[in-house]
Amino acid sequence: MNKNNVLLKMATRASQSTIVRSIRNGLVNMIPVIIIGAFALILKEFPVAAYKEFINTFADGFIYNFFAFINNATFGMLSVYMTFSISRAFMKIKADSAIVHSGAIFSSLIAFFILTGSVAEGFVVGNLGPKSMLIAIASGLGASALYLKLYQVLNSGKTRLLTRGADRNLNNALTTLFPILIVAGVFALFDTIVVRIFDKDSFHDLYQALLNGMFSRGETGFFKGFFFVFLSSLLWFFGVHGSDALEGVMQTFFATGLAHNQELVAAGLAPDAVLTKEFFDCFVLMGGCGATICLLIAILIFSKNRASKGLGLTATFPMVFNINELMVFGLPIIFNPIMLIPFLLVPLACYSIAYLAIATGIVPMIVNEVAWTTPVLIGGYYATGSIAGSLLQLFNIAVGVAIYFPFIKLLDRQSLKITENNYNEFVTFYKENEQSLQYEKLINLNNVYGDFAKELSAEVRYDLRTNMNIYYQGQYDYDGKCVGVEALMRWHHPIFGNIYPPLVVKLVTECGLLTELEEAIFERVLEEREEVLRKYGEGIKISVNITGTTIVKEEFLSMLEKKNEEYGFEGKNICIEVTEKEDLPLTDVNVEILRRVRAMGLGLAIDDFSMGQTSINYLKYNLFTVIKIDGTLVQGLSTSSSKNCQEIISSIAELASSLSMMVIAEFIQNNEEKDILHDIGIKYYQGYLFSEPTPLKKVE
Repeated sequence: MNKNNVLLKMATRASQSTIVRSIRNGLVNMIPVIIIGAFALILKEFPVAAYKEFINTFADGFIYNFFAFINNATFGMLSVYMTFSISRAFMKIKADSAIVHSGAIFSSLIAFFILTGSVAEGFVVGNLGPKSMLIAIASGLGASALYLKLYQVLNSGKTRLLTRGADRNLNNALTTLFPILIVAGVFALFDTIVVRIFDKDSFHDLYQALLNGMFSRGETGFFKGFFFVFLSSLLWFFGVHGSDALEGVMQTFFATGLAHNQELVAAGLAPDAVLTKEFFDCFVLMGGCGATICLLIAILIFSKNRASKGLGLTATFPMVFNINELMVFGLPIIFNPIMLIPFLLVPLACYSIAYLAIATGIVPMIVNEVAWTTPVLIGGYYATGSIAGSLLQLFNIAVGVAIYFPFIKLLDRQSLKITENNYNEFVTFYKENEQSLQYEKLINLNNVYGDFAKELSAEVRYDLRTNMNIYYQGQYDYDGKCVGVEALMRWHHPIFGNIYPPLVVKLVTECGLLTELEEAIFERVLEEREEVLRKYGEGIKISVNITGTTIVKEEFLSMLEKKNEEYGFEGKNICIEVTEKEDLPLTDVNVEILRRVRAMGLGLAIDDFSMGQTSINYLKYNLFTVIKIDGTLVQGLSTSSSKNCQEIISSIAELASSLSMMVIAEFIQNNEEKDILHDIGIKYYQGYLFSEPTPLKKVE
């Protein structure tokens, strides 16, 4: 079996797990905060000396403080937001109740503050930023899962805590009391044990000490730097801000290299320290951890995924200044199995190449301090004082892009597979609940289906006039002669193909674009009329579906009047099928509008006609010339209710004949249905027995 397929299957299976979905969705929801924080950080740390001098001195540092406040309130609180967002995403998958969600979020935040030691003595804010991302993930998932289990146990049957006389909101809130209390107790007990056994202030301090202790032995050289890069990238993959978590290691073992080199140069000697903080910032962490400037370039050049490309374009500006949280969280890289290998391999390759180039003298030693926000190429030149530094960065970027390339293609395939699965589940859900969802907005559903409906709604707005196609399905007499065609809308999605038409109408209606869509379809049919007649036969009737709510709108009527002046409907045999799924109240105003439509020379058909009160009511005004029998009646011919369906259809045929109206039966699947309908008086048919809906260019 192909190794790529094995990796893709493993990655897809992992990405569908509740844990990974919760983390991914939680991180994506944080993107607005990350964008704001990234721009504030760039403007606060912009690597131009004159600019820094200005913002630090103007109005006693007013501008600097302004950006610092925003940065501290976003990146400075990043782990708090992450805890909240991941907990919310987890509960959105696991439970529907808003009160359950809020209790889980409170539990997660309490657990987070306990584990980070933020409430050990007073309130410590230093651990609320990127340093505590791993604890944020653990708290958001662990505390939420424990809370949910406790809530289900403690609020079942007689264990539910209620207060007589209190309103429903208070009683709902009280149901979360004991679960939150127990979660807080469990995490407080765990942290207390850690503090007592290991003599640390918190669990956060313990794992920080363990990380720093890994570098206490051995000389500072190639292998220690190699391990530093590997561990920093690995920590990032698991949600720990590697650069912040290992900041103590950086300052102790590597940051002193620059001062050492500068002292040697001042003494007239050659610098000899390869590893400095600038070495990592300029030649390894280009664009941020994982050398993600290479990933960005690979996505913009090679990715076919619109979401990835959009993310790349959004992340470009901050990544120029080596701020890559938007890419790491948005793609995401964290807990994404496909990205693990390149995310570890690219910085290690860049580290090894840069170390070899500088140690052998191909590129000069680093002798100048460079701000970590300095863009690539510029940073390499400043650090080494030579264009060779910029060329080294360029070479490393090329190597990194080449390594990321196959994984970007694999990521595209994984994303496509996940998206297709989500779409199929969404369509299945809609079809199974189509009737109950008729009067409910899909985009308002508080679940994964609501999220997918929002995504499709955004796309359908864009594709309304560019990607909507017209398919034609013929209408035939008993001998197989074509007497008409029905124009059918099809939205061809670039990934999912043709979207289930009733779902498209539902989404377009919720977007308030139904009239615009139906106008576009009608106009397209007029443009294609001559070609339709050439392929299906002169003299046939061309039908267009228009909902009852649209046909009586003044703007639609105005469009018809303009098109009548342009094309002239009289004698063109164009018929509007008014679907009964959208109720058309036959008020005096609406009847007058329908008369004006008929006066233009357009025919009117009743679509989905049954024996209901509304259908019968349409007949008394002598406005409609065609009846299309409700498809459920035709489909009923092959069921146990066949006799009743035949009686109803026969009655419709007799009624239509007495009114000199044409009757067409839809959804004809086989000759048996056609023969039954013919025997009870139906002369015209439409369905897959004769032809499928087909784009005009493919019609023979």
